[in-house]
Amino acid sequence: MNNLLVKVFLPVGIIVSGLGVYGLLHVMKPEPEKKDEPPRALSVFVQPVTRSDVPLKVMTQGEVRARTEVDIIAQVAGRVMEVSSEFVEGGLVEPGVPLIVIESTDYQFAVHQAEARVAEAEVRVQQADADANVARYQLRDAKGASDLALKKPQVAEAQARLKAAMADLEQARTNLNRTRITLPFHGRVISTSVDIGQYVTPGTPLGRAFGHDVVEIRLPLNDSQLASLGLPIGFVASEGEGLSVDVTARVAGRDQHWMGKLRRLDAAIDPSSRMIFGIAEVRNPYGAGVSEFGMPLAVGLFVTAEISGREIQDAYIIPRHALRAGDQVYVVNDEGRLEIRSVAVTYSSAEEAVIGNGLEVGDKVIVSSIRNPIEGMSLEALPYGLDNSAIARDDQYRPVRKSLTSEG
Repeated sequence: MNNLLVKVFLPVGIIVSGLGVYGLLHVMKPEPEKKDEPPRALSVFVQPVTRSDVPLKVMTQGEVRARTEVDIIAQVAGRVMEVSSEFVEGGLVEPGVPLIVIESTDYQFAVHQAEARVAEAEVRVQQADADANVARYQLRDAKGASDLALKKPQVAEAQARLKAAMADLEQARTNLNRTRITLPFHGRVISTSVDIGQYVTPGTPLGRAFGHDVVEIRLPLNDSQLASLGLPIGFVASEGEGLSVDVTARVAGRDQHWMGKLRRLDAAIDPSSRMIFGIAEVRNPYGAGVSEFGMPLAVGLFVTAEISGREIQDAYIIPRHALRAGDQVYVVNDEGRLEIRSVAVTYSSAEEAVIGNGLEVGDKVIVSSIRNPIEGMSLEALPYGLDNSAIARDDQYRPVRKSLTSEG
C-alpha cells in the first residue's frame, strides 16, 4: 500500500514543485527596458524649383484643307477633243497647261470674221476722216458751218463701228482661248466628270481641283489657349509673318513634321463650339515644304499642331508630375517635413508646369508618389536626376533608395 502511494504521489509532487519554481522565476524576472523609436522617414525624390523665362506652347488639332479649291466649268459649247493624261483624280496641274481641249473650228471662223469686220471698219474710219478733211477745206471761208456739214457725226459713227468690231474680235478670241481649259495655279485634280467625245455647253461641270502652293489648317482654340498665344480676336499677320506652328501627323508608320505659320484668327466666336479658330498656313507642302522624310502635307490629313505662343518672364517651373490634384504641390521643408501647398498654375504642358505663386526658388518639390500624405510627416529627400527614369504618375511610382557608387 505504501509503495503504491509513493508511486502515485511522488511524480505529482515533482511536477508541482517544478511549476512553483518556474512561477517564482517568472515573477522575479526583470522587465525589459522599453525604448520609443521615432517612425522611420519615408524616402521621396525631390527637385528644386527653378525660375526662368518660359515660351508657352499651345497644342491643338485640325484638318488640312486647300486654300484654293475650284470647280472646273466649261465656258463655251463644243465637243471635247482632247483630255490631258493628268486630268485624273490626283493628277498634277501646272499653270497654263491645257487639261481639256474643246473643238475650236467654229471659234476660229468667228475670229476670222471678226478680223474682217475690224478691217472694214478701219477703212470706213479712214474714208470718214478723208471726207471730213475735204469738207473743212471747202468750208474754210464759211462762217458758222455746222458739224454735219463738216462731217463730224460721220467720223464719230465710223469710229464707233470700229470700236464695236474690235470688241467683237476680242470676244471671238476670248471664246477661242476658252476652248483650251487651263488653271492659273499649281495643284492637283480632285475629281473629273468629262471624257473625249462628250459634248459640253457653257456651265457644264468638268471636274474639281485644288491649288497646293499653300494649304491651311483650321485650329480650334479655347480661352486659355488664346491667352497663351497673346493675340487678339481678329488678328491678321503681316505677309510672311505669324507665330511658328509645328505640324505633326503619323503617316506611313512614321511621325512626320511640317513647319507653318499662324496667319490669322477668326473675328467671331464659333456659336456651336464657343471657341475661336486660328488659321495656320504651310507653304509649298508638296515641294520644298515636305516633311523630313519627304512626305507632303496632304489635303484631308488630320494633324496635331504645336503653336509657339508668348513668353512668360521669370516664371517658377516644376515638373508636370509634381503637380497634384486640386493644384497642390508637396514640398519637403528644411526640417524634413511634408508641406502641402496650394499653388496658382499659370500654364502647364505634358512636361512642366508654370506656377504663378505659392513656391519660391529652391523649394524642394516632391516628384515621386506618397501614399496617404499627412501634413508634417517625416520625409527623407533624395535628389532627382537623369537616371531616375522610373518616375511616373502618382498612382504608378514607389521610390527606391539607391546606393551611391563611383565608377572610374
